[in-house]
Amino acid sequence: MVDLFNNLALGMAVALSLKNLLLCFLGCLVGTLIGVLPGVGPIATITMLLPITFGIDPTGALIMLAGIYYGAQYGGSTTSILVNIPGEATSVVTCLDGHQMAKQGRAGVALGIAAIGSFIAGCVATLVIAALAAPLTRMALLFGPADYFALMVLGLMFAVVLARGSVLKAIAVILVGVLLSTVGTDLESGEERLTFGWSEIADGIDVAVIAMGMFGFAEILRNLESSQTRDVVHAAIGHLLPDRNDMAQSAMPIARGTFLGGLLGLLPGNGAVLGPFASYTLEKKLAKDPSRFGRGAIEGVAGPESANNAGAQTAFIPLLTLGIPPNAVMALMVGAMTIHGIIPGPQIMTKQPNLFWGMIASMWIGNLMLLVINLPLIGVWVRFLKVPYRLMFPSIVLLCCIGIYSVNNSPFDVVMTAGFGFFGYALVKFGFEPAPLLLGFVLGKLMEEKLRQSLVISRGSFMTFIDRPLSGGLLALSLVLVVIAVIPSIRKGREEVFQGAE
Repeated sequence: MVDLFNNLALGMAVALSLKNLLLCFLGCLVGTLIGVLPGVGPIATITMLLPITFGIDPTGALIMLAGIYYGAQYGGSTTSILVNIPGEATSVVTCLDGHQMAKQGRAGVALGIAAIGSFIAGCVATLVIAALAAPLTRMALLFGPADYFALMVLGLMFAVVLARGSVLKAIAVILVGVLLSTVGTDLESGEERLTFGWSEIADGIDVAVIAMGMFGFAEILRNLESSQTRDVVHAAIGHLLPDRNDMAQSAMPIARGTFLGGLLGLLPGNGAVLGPFASYTLEKKLAKDPSRFGRGAIEGVAGPESANNAGAQTAFIPLLTLGIPPNAVMALMVGAMTIHGIIPGPQIMTKQPNLFWGMIASMWIGNLMLLVINLPLIGVWVRFLKVPYRLMFPSIVLLCCIGIYSVNNSPFDVVMTAGFGFFGYALVKFGFEPAPLLLGFVLGKLMEEKLRQSLVISRGSFMTFIDRPLSGGLLALSLVLVVIAVIPSIRKGREEVFQGAE
């Protein structure tokens, strides 16, 4: 316990420096803005801002990028409540009761309880990260290459189970991501693989190119074809602070949502997305009068918003302690770390404690900033929401092109990003989910490295993955997950959950 407080004190000293405070504030502000404006998610924004972080020290860069991620979770609730359009996928459930509250003249209370619930959940999740960091890091140091390989296979299997659409489609998308990760020059043999004679990809495909194409350009195409109108609620927003009765109704949903979201956020394969849906379902089942839900029940906003933010924060635990990204945003954070010469994994805590604990402490500060940013600036966000998308998308495309060009100063990267944009758009049209592809791409490189290390140690014997109890157990669990996912009754229930999520 003493070590925990000492580490948090070290983190606070790093996070409270003027430069890191400003970067944290900038990240939270930008994150809130992209959460409010449907069309550009945190993945595309983080990719756009990666070049800006080249001139910033690694700690400050990661603090800012993390602020963008969990700031977007806050901002998404504003759009859901006021416009009935989720700014983020995790804010879909908030539309159901949040928008109804807005129509009843209680938009302020809905926004207030969403911000308060998110703040409480974020603070609790940050403490959970701090408490679990040391034991998980010690455990991770015991992992051998075979264990890491098996753990990454398990992560990809979770991505299959938690992806929308059929299991076969999810597996296919992940395999495409793994295949793309092999493009470039093999470091051991020096041979070019899958480059087809293009010198521009001899060093491999940049993670920023795939991320910007699949989640930036493709999202723009999807928004342009959508006929959604932004019907901003015209009723008065009202007072922002919930009264005593509202707080009493929301207290337990916030607590349950924090627990559920935090737990699901730990799962590889974007389990955090399921947090708000699980919280909403639970609150509806526990309610004395379930018919209130969908008609402006405050519990339907408090629980899911708490789960949303708790999951966004605990998703950092596998990344920081094991070096395994649990979702597409965390996969991009791996790319950001690599750019700054940081190897994700348990060594960060022992070799770079300032970065590790500074980032964790900045999350608590960031949550406090978001509470301050969100409530007083509601009027500003409403004005932004009234801007037609057709006027915004040219500037979004321009920023995306500038961002991707500045990563390697390569026009070819811009063309390739556009290609991935059309590919990502086509994937969605044919019922595939693009997020597992990015996860497969990032984990593919790590998996190949660990696979080779394992086979070198075992002198080419694949039995090493079964002989080691930990790797054997993880691979067995991966197999069980896939078998369970294809059982007809489980598959039907899984599809129903994701249909409700859309």
